[in-house]
Amino acid sequence: MKILMKIFFVFVICVGFGVLVFADGSRRVVEVEVVSDSEAGGFEAYLAMDGNPKTIWHSEWQNNTPRLPYSLTVDLKGQFELSGFVVTARADGHNGDIKNYEAFITNDPKVTGNPVAAGQFVKSDESNPSASQKKPNRVNFDTPKKGQYFILKVISNHSEGEFASVAELELLCNNAKFNAKKITKNEIEMERLRLAFAGVVDAECFDEFIRLTKEVKEKSRFDKIASETFLADSLILAGDRDPVDVVLRRVSALWADLRAGDAKKFDVFGKELSELRAEVLRIPVSQKEQRFGVFIKLRKLRRAIAFSNPLLGFDEILFVKKHRAAYNHMCDQYYGVNLKSGGGVFVLSNPFERGGKKQEVRNLLENLPVESGRLSGKKLLSGSFLSPDISFDGSRLAFAYVECEGDVAQKFHTDPSKGHWDAGRCFHVFTCDLSGNSFISASNLRQITDGTWNDFDPCWLPNGRLAFITERRGGYLRCGRACPTYTLFDMEPDGSRMRCLSYHETNEWQPSVTHDGRILYTRWDYPDRHGCTAHHPWITSLDGRDSRHVHGNFSPRAKRADMELDCRVVPDSPKFVATAAPHHGQAYGSLILVDPRVEDDDAMAPVKRITPEVAFPESQGGAQVYGAPYPLSEKYYLAVADFSMTKEMGAEWHNRNYVRGDYGIYLVDAFGNKELIYRDSEIGCNSPIPVMVRATPPAPPQQISADIEPQPYLAPLRDKIDSLPKGTISIVNVYQSLRGLPSGVKLRELRVLQLIPMSVPSGHPPHETGFKEPTSNDSIVLARYVLGTVPIEDDGSVHFVVPPRRELMLQVLDEDGLAVQSMRSSLYLHDGEVLSCNGCHEQKTSAVTYRSVGISPQALRRAPSVLKPDHPDSNPFSYPRLVQPVLDKNCVSCHEVERAKGTKGVPNLAKEPIKNKWYASFNELVPKYGFYSYGEPLRTMPGKFGARGSKLYAILRAGHHDVKLTKEEMHRITLWLDCVSIFYGVYEKESGEAQLRGEIAYPTLE
Repeated sequence: MKILMKIFFVFVICVGFGVLVFADGSRRVVEVEVVSDSEAGGFEAYLAMDGNPKTIWHSEWQNNTPRLPYSLTVDLKGQFELSGFVVTARADGHNGDIKNYEAFITNDPKVTGNPVAAGQFVKSDESNPSASQKKPNRVNFDTPKKGQYFILKVISNHSEGEFASVAELELLCNNAKFNAKKITKNEIEMERLRLAFAGVVDAECFDEFIRLTKEVKEKSRFDKIASETFLADSLILAGDRDPVDVVLRRVSALWADLRAGDAKKFDVFGKELSELRAEVLRIPVSQKEQRFGVFIKLRKLRRAIAFSNPLLGFDEILFVKKHRAAYNHMCDQYYGVNLKSGGGVFVLSNPFERGGKKQEVRNLLENLPVESGRLSGKKLLSGSFLSPDISFDGSRLAFAYVECEGDVAQKFHTDPSKGHWDAGRCFHVFTCDLSGNSFISASNLRQITDGTWNDFDPCWLPNGRLAFITERRGGYLRCGRACPTYTLFDMEPDGSRMRCLSYHETNEWQPSVTHDGRILYTRWDYPDRHGCTAHHPWITSLDGRDSRHVHGNFSPRAKRADMELDCRVVPDSPKFVATAAPHHGQAYGSLILVDPRVEDDDAMAPVKRITPEVAFPESQGGAQVYGAPYPLSEKYYLAVADFSMTKEMGAEWHNRNYVRGDYGIYLVDAFGNKELIYRDSEIGCNSPIPVMVRATPPAPPQQISADIEPQPYLAPLRDKIDSLPKGTISIVNVYQSLRGLPSGVKLRELRVLQLIPMSVPSGHPPHETGFKEPTSNDSIVLARYVLGTVPIEDDGSVHFVVPPRRELMLQVLDEDGLAVQSMRSSLYLHDGEVLSCNGCHEQKTSAVTYRSVGISPQALRRAPSVLKPDHPDSNPFSYPRLVQPVLDKNCVSCHEVERAKGTKGVPNLAKEPIKNKWYASFNELVPKYGFYSYGEPLRTMPGKFGARGSKLYAILRAGHHDVKLTKEEMHRITLWLDCVSIFYGVYEKESGEAQLRGEIAYPTLE
């Protein structure tokens, strides 16, 4: 009994001090808190006591570096008797190594008294800076000292600059070993504020204060992007000491901007703002609680000012509630199979809390049965909702909905009349009528699309039709997985008379309408280049004509966002807003403002950051914070945001680590203010739209017949293509090039290629078309037809006809018929469309030269040229038929003799052995002698492309032993090289096997 009482006594005493000590005297670990009055991001104070000498505490060095002395304060969470301490310097250098120090032990960190130790640490051996050579500095007290706080004060250092650093700080105690809790000084301070203001403010207030506290320490990051930012107030500026300074400055900017439009209305806020400004100047930054009290007042005033904005002249906001997709990829987020059930189409009434009324949220479709289509009679009470759009007159709503029911397996085939999913796992487009002014209601809910394709992103057009995105074009992306392509279509509001607006072979997103009545949308455009680039805005007429990129199509990834989604024009402005989003992620990121009038520099010239605190996800390490911006002006936006998102969350391309996303609706301004309007704690919000009438843009006359045959999917037109009205292309001057052409080159012909959409999943295609272009080694090279050539006039002009409804690529050829320049993008024409360009890769804002001088280009003075067909085995393309016969006749026998002799370096130019489902000649020629690497990831380098850029052509031109190729044979080889040395002109198993046998085979999709 006495033994038990003794053990119990020891246990109780030690629990009081925060440590467990057994009767045998062994030490137990105590978790302590370590803070410093100066710490750099990633080098926080707790790292000095984390037990790992490879991590260090380091004082701030980036933003207005403080001056010595600095202190490390350790809260032992109880009173302990210490006999000394040990300091280990950093192992990776000498910056910040401590020289003079003082140590204190106290029960009140504000009352330190005299130091218990003071002195100078020995400088470590400069020639041996490794950890093994840096001896720890040990300090033993004369007598043990007892207290709750240990403070190490750094007075000076052994290095230059006002720095201090510690790898490990060990406190010597007989009955305890101390390890730091992983918590920063900022987190500790925030926790104290939470306790002090518990019940006074909500989590939104604390979260903003924490975010701004972190951002204030990152001034150098903001300095780097200042020139790329729309308004400087949204940055962290040199004079910002803490979040209070930041919010005061931004609220003042907001007030001044709104007051400029209505001084009488906003002067009422001026007195309170002046009083708060005086309070901010009076209270020292060190007085955290008092400063936080002012922060609360500023936020309340900000909300009152922001919600008085005359642009908020609407009483309701329509939006959807939805979960993030379960798969993090820009394509997969819109496959219905990846969506989680939940949400609906909602209306938020009185969003800005006017007249003392509270907000009201209601499910617009809750009691509304579907009146037409497969789901007729049912209510949309489960499933997932996406991409609502309200007509210009406010009378109709369109949205996409997936039931989230049925088989989740993907169906694989090459039949373009079929989709790839169960109908219950596809998004379909629905419409309904809207009525009422300040309290809208819905009626006549209709399902207008159905089937095994995903149809989504409906957009009301000023010509009365609906644009939408759909998989009905057919095909797959080309970089590693089974992702069906979806592109731009339109239809009547009842779902009839569908037609394909875009014949592009890869994915497109989110159409909206410009002020001049065109469609603005996002396209993934990466023929013969890296799959993680070029997901940027394009623009086209209402009937799909003249589709051109707006900017960013050739931007290096590090300089720009991976994607620009949610493109929507700003009222009364030529600019548009977009979400800078990731490739391996979803439609969230940072908000940007784009001015299409600014010349594209393949960088940020046309782009300004609205929310610079959030870097671009993936390409620049940002998080998926903002999304779905709706512009009210250049300075004010509705948007959704989840500020808890970090760069690691939702950034994986795979479907692990699902992040739901707690996105709320915010009023965001370009000064840096964000005011929460509404959030549902159970599910994310998306796509906020003001319920109001908008001006209808003009609907330009359509040049494409309104009687065009319906296209519910793209059927093969190989036998009908010649009967369709041809398209016409005019180029003013092919010599006008963004990158200069080789000196003295004469361009004589223009070659037209047709790109063939990927018709099978790209993850493990039955037949790879050829070697992947090295800078895009995740992307399968597109199969292609060589449709033929047309002449280039002496003045560089070209005028010719092409088949419509085909995705085309152009090359300019020299006097020898070799490609000098080649597109790494594409174009297409509709029936009877006329398309004109200034040059090849010319500046998009350059004027058409001949109009200014009154001289018509030579080619335009005559009828358009007709394509002169090229070698038949290039249409459809086939290496076995185009190239191998030349090798069999002229090369194989000699090479076999030399190989039999054991001559080194002689490639096998025969068919056998077949490897990778390619001939031996192909496997050996392409890597060393062919052309498949552009040498530049985005643009073609003129004169260093195709045959001109290959070793094989140089060898043959210089004369290779006794080989004498005919002109026709030489053309076969150079044509192959100009087609980036591909093998197959098809993707499918049966067609590939036929081509491998030397037979003619055509691809499924065109």
